[in-house]
Amino acid sequence: MCVGLSAKVVRISDGTAVVDAGGAKREVSSDLEPGDYVMVHAGVAIAKITEEDDEETDQLMEELL
Repeated sequence: MCVGLSAKVVRISDGTAVVDAGGAKREVSSDLEPGDYVMVHAGVAIAKITEEDDEETDQLMEELL
């Protein structure tokens, strides 16, 4: 099973976003703006989400781990 991670976009450069997923920063291919929240899977932002979605996802992941 694959799990998408929620992440916050912290920087955009040449069509690549740097996202922060629980402290781990990654580059993802996307057309986003800093401050956006996204679900990331295999290095690609697969969905734009709300900040509330991000907080709920973080809470659920902490409970699972």
